[in-house]
Amino acid sequence: MQASRIRPSPAPLLQPGETVVLFDGVCKLCNGWARFLIRHDLHRRVRLAAVQSPEGQALLAWAGLPLDQFDTMAVIRDQHYWVRSDAVFEVIAQLPGAWRPLRLLRACPRRLRDWAYDRVALNRYRLFGKYDTCLLPNPDHERRFLKTPT
Repeated sequence: MQASRIRPSPAPLLQPGETVVLFDGVCKLCNGWARFLIRHDLHRRVRLAAVQSPEGQALLAWAGLPLDQFDTMAVIRDQHYWVRSDAVFEVIAQLPGAWRPLRLLRACPRRLRDWAYDRVALNRYRLFGKYDTCLLPNPDHERRFLKTPT
């Protein structure tokens, strides 16, 4: 059972059916997650956007999420968005079959999953470190990042 939140209008900047993962662009753990997705999302089902980018800010505003203090990853598709542990499971569902057994962890109660997620998220800078600025995508991966049409 997916616990998505629904908005009355489709997300801006996304094509119908397109999925974007919003992540903290200065967090070393979050950047590692983005690199993991680039490496393992062989079918390119997921695009990425740092929450600090103009695209990330527009999508956060659309979802009604905080624009300046963001302690969770979000996944957005069409009129739906997921946060915290539900966002992780939504991303895992987009990955190749080898990663899908991780979805079994969804059987844990959401309250417990989100508690564990929050402990890591709230301590991520202390545990994993922080960059001074958002890292720019490698030229090979630039197409994986959501860009505002020019």
